Amino acid sequence: MVQRKSPILACTVVLLALAPLALLSQQAAPPPGAAAPGRGMMGAAAGPPSPEIHPDNTVTFRLMAPKASEVVLNGDWPGGMNLAMTKDQQGVWSVTVGPLKPELWGYTFSVDGVRTLDPRNGNVKRDGVRFDSILLISGPESSLYEVNDVPHGTVSMVWYDSPTLKLTRRMYVYTPPGYAQGNRRYPVLYLLHGGGGDEDAWYTLGRTNYILDNLIAQGKSVPMIVVMPNGNANQKMASGSGPVPGQTAGRGAAPPAAPAAAPGAAPGRQGAAAAPMASPFPESLVKDIIPFVDKHYRTIPNKDNRAIAGLSMGGGHTLTATNTFPGTFGYIGVWSAGVRQPNDTIVKQLSAVKAAGVRLYYVGCGVDDKLAYEGSKTLVSLLKQAGIEPTFRESSGGHTWFNWRIYLSEFAPMLFRSR
Repeated sequence: MVQRKSPILACTVVLLALAPLALLSQQAAPPPGAAAPGRGMMGAAAGPPSPEIHPDNTVTFRLMAPKASEVVLNGDWPGGMNLAMTKDQQGVWSVTVGPLKPELWGYTFSVDGVRTLDPRNGNVKRDGVRFDSILLISGPESSLYEVNDVPHGTVSMVWYDSPTLKLTRRMYVYTPPGYAQGNRRYPVLYLLHGGGGDEDAWYTLGRTNYILDNLIAQGKSVPMIVVMPNGNANQKMASGSGPVPGQTAGRGAAPPAAPAAAPGAAPGRQGAAAAPMASPFPESLVKDIIPFVDKHYRTIPNKDNRAIAGLSMGGGHTLTATNTFPGTFGYIGVWSAGVRQPNDTIVKQLSAVKAAGVRLYYVGCGVDDKLAYEGSKTLVSLLKQAGIEPTFRESSGGHTWFNWRIYLSEFAPMLFRSR
């Protein structure tokens, strides 16, 4: 169902659990990646289920491949790589792992050296051009990522004009439960993805809408609008999402060249440090996206009701946007990003951010993050030199979505409250 919003197209779509190429209605979706104990994942065809989550959180994976010589399971949980599977007389390969801790996990099979998804699991996530099958192990640590029986917000695909980038582009916009039925105005969080990602990343991988739905229902976060733009300045929309309006069907939506490196970006992957504005995206965010959102949504258009946070490359974009345009955002989150070396210019910029009245500066990074940990500590030091006392969240692990979902879950409840 497509709705036209003059002068733009806004596709308010029904959210299907973790469907990577479309958004489907949350109310109709079963818990993404969830399975009842002893039962297979939703979407599985008849036959042996895969994955089968047992009451003790051990999980059995199965694949019908009678002609294969070797099948290996690769999962992103600790110790989950290159797990040999065994074949029974019916040609079904299987292996049981765990127990796995509550989390959203990804996995694939390797069949005679060829990487493949689980054909019996309809739940898939996309990170750039990498696809994984997923399962969600329920528990306290993952409860915010699940589809619970609470009021749900709406995620829309929204097209907007970007004069700065000379493109018509797409972003995702989350509006909280009750937005469509009232006339209340809301604060806004601008949430930025990392290198290799796009506007779909925080929805599909970050579980943003579910996290916000659950936090708002629990009274832990104030209702807010969340804007998830595409930080790749040369892209109109997520790669592989289909043709752009007005474009010949079947042609790609984005240029074939890799996205331009953003501040501090490591080539081809997420970055770890801030640099002078190397990408025009931060300027476009402030000059194109914010005015568009303030015009077309019921926002509270001032600094104290506007937040920004980004991971890795998006953390570099966050630093550039807030340092270049102080007084635009009252709440700032820089996750798995930082600065490589102390820099007097950055201290002066951060001092201007301080003078403009920043309410919260949250820096988060995994202690095993070789890309960003030292840079994050340097950023914390520079913030203190500028007179800003940051919240520094050191978590276990490295440069992963396991950490970034945690940071969002902690950051959102801190926003837009009197201090």
